[in-house]
Amino acid sequence: MTDMRKNDIIETTNPVLTDAPTDKEDHTDMSGAKITALYCRLSQEDERLGESLSIEHQKEILLQYAKDHRFPNPTFFVDDGYSGTDFNRPGFKKMLAEVEAGHVGVLLTKDLSRLGRNMAMVGLYTTFTFPQNGVRYIAINDNYDSADQVSVNNDFAGIRNWFNEFFARDTSRKIRAINKAKGEKGVPLTTNVPYGYMKDPSDPKHWIIDSEAAQVVRRIFNLCMEGRGPSQIADQLIAEKVLTPAAHKRELGINVPNPIPENPCHWNSAEVVHILEMPEYTGCAVNFKTYTNSIWDKKTRENPKENWAVFPGHHEAIIEMDVFQRVQEIRQQRHRRTSNGRSNIFSGLVYCEDCKEKLYFCSCKTFQPNQEFFDCSTHWKNKEKCKGHYIRAVVLEEVVLAHVQMVTSYILRFEDYFRHACSSRYMRIMRQAD
Repeated sequence: MTDMRKNDIIETTNPVLTDAPTDKEDHTDMSGAKITALYCRLSQEDERLGESLSIEHQKEILLQYAKDHRFPNPTFFVDDGYSGTDFNRPGFKKMLAEVEAGHVGVLLTKDLSRLGRNMAMVGLYTTFTFPQNGVRYIAINDNYDSADQVSVNNDFAGIRNWFNEFFARDTSRKIRAINKAKGEKGVPLTTNVPYGYMKDPSDPKHWIIDSEAAQVVRRIFNLCMEGRGPSQIADQLIAEKVLTPAAHKRELGINVPNPIPENPCHWNSAEVVHILEMPEYTGCAVNFKTYTNSIWDKKTRENPKENWAVFPGHHEAIIEMDVFQRVQEIRQQRHRRTSNGRSNIFSGLVYCEDCKEKLYFCSCKTFQPNQEFFDCSTHWKNKEKCKGHYIRAVVLEEVVLAHVQMVTSYILRFEDYFRHACSSRYMRIMRQAD
């Protein structure tokens, strides 16, 4: 589906009344007449079929038909670049609003497929919506006219709608098969290149680093490694007046689907989280991250990570793999700061010996650093389920430091044995992986 969609309502002068010959027997006052809706639709798939389905060609056919049959007040409703399987089209919705308001007398389309390619929905509109609102519907090339109740062509409309839907299903099936084959070979399926990269002019499927944006990406990862949360990182970028990803791409002349906020430097935490969780920054191409259920349900859903197809080395990395993995560990152990803004390096890592639940870090404005402590979360919520387990933060830091010093001393004293042990363990892991 193309991103450059166009829709409009074109109020024309009344060529029907101007050009049509005068009929002495017709004394109808046309000043208050309803409009004749001329609906045109073109999708990316239809455009490949040739000039016969172009918007201009449809307009010519519809306007000429309206003139020949003296239908009054012709008004164009256009959806350029919209699939017939989706009825959430701007031009169609505007036309439908006019129909339901009682402003439309006749509705013309080139054929039934221009109205849509969903058999049930097209049938709903032609059988119920249009007749209930007094609209005469005509599909010119299919010889369908709702005013002619005895026409055999009207009886075949259901079969034509079925074929139109089959065409949409078959096209979707082919596109899915092509994308699946490409994705399994490591060809990136995403249209929008991640922030920090841009398409290689000589090969659009290859990504090259955007140095300015890549510097921002590295800064975001470094701030996370320093213990900053997404909201704090966003606030820091706002303070430094860094352009958001959408604003930066627009500045480079790249079209983006997201609207630009009033403040082009207004980052939010969701944008930061999205960047921190993208494995593409390690040089991987990742396909099948999202999926849609069918051609009728266009909602994009997240695919489980086990269903992703990951291809390392597709492009140059911005973030080292060990840094990326460390950030993911930090994200898994993320914790809220206390009301006074303090946090502790062991927050989210300390557990109760009895109930195995986390110990909450507790602090307040009146506390000195040596008064901060960890308390059992279960005991904090329900004192009957677990007895209080309590340890001061400074004591925990001393215990951990003593253990680190002991391990470091052991390594220094028995360095050869330590190297041998680590090497043996690594070899066992590699054999198990094979």
